[in-house]
Amino acid sequence: MTSETDRHEVIIIGAGAAGLSAAQVLGRQQRRTLIVDGGAPRNSRADGIHMYLSRDGFSPLALLSTGRHELEAYPSVTIRQARATNLAGSIDDFTVTLDDGTRHGARRLMLATGQIDQPWDVPGVPERFGTSVLHCPFCHGWEARGKSIAVLGREPAEVMLAAYVADRYSDDVVVATHGRHRLPLPILKNLEALGITVLTEPVAELSGELDDLTLRFADGTSLTRQVVFHRAPVSLQTALATQLAVELLPDGYVRVDEFAQTSVPGVTAVGDLARHPALPDGLTLVSQAAADGVRAAVWLEQGLFRAGLPVPPG
Repeated sequence: MTSETDRHEVIIIGAGAAGLSAAQVLGRQQRRTLIVDGGAPRNSRADGIHMYLSRDGFSPLALLSTGRHELEAYPSVTIRQARATNLAGSIDDFTVTLDDGTRHGARRLMLATGQIDQPWDVPGVPERFGTSVLHCPFCHGWEARGKSIAVLGREPAEVMLAAYVADRYSDDVVVATHGRHRLPLPILKNLEALGITVLTEPVAELSGELDDLTLRFADGTSLTRQVVFHRAPVSLQTALATQLAVELLPDGYVRVDEFAQTSVPGVTAVGDLARHPALPDGLTLVSQAAADGVRAAVWLEQGLFRAGLPVPPG
């Protein structure tokens, strides 16, 4: 059994914008909260976050550092630099085991572990991903306006990113499909209508830096671009969620309701780990993650309050 001193009302797994924002809400309500911080966030290499009012262009790491500092004002909140390795139990009696061997109990769990990007294994692409290889037109399209753009993509959704940036930001866009020769006809017609060239030769290497990037292809040809976009495939960090048998959507997201509740009572999921089934895709914006954490924590707090009333409401 977990010792009494290791018990918390809420344990949050993940210390990104969603997890820290949730912890701030809970700290202000004097809830005993443990945040398990597993390390560098997904956007740690980005030069800045965008579409976060008052923080546009702010360093992602500086944002999280500021958030952790603000949490020091709330003595009921503790941050542990560790990784959760096992989750077990049920509502009001969960146990979280960390990689240092310690075990911690909680009445409620919040999962905020996010996604892992998996950029193409092409020399020069992974090491530039997040810096000179950009993934999100909402986050970085403004900085790319009027520039020559290449989009790396093989699947329809990845390829259609080229259509989006051509519609919004540039009239000089190509898409490199890295050996994929057949795309759905409607997509090809859209690309053609927007003046987008499709390059099907495999990409051999990417070199250079932002505003001076060179794509080299397997046939020896090359192309210079100012900006490269790549909507890389992602994997969701759902291994812990599956230990609790939470329901996943077909695309791998943790299924949540409008209160951020998963299918397992007492377990919420926030940020880009989770998605409501009514939405077509998960959002990966920092501002959205922070809002998710706040909203989920408010409803979680209300649930704890109601559960503690001498006469539970009918």
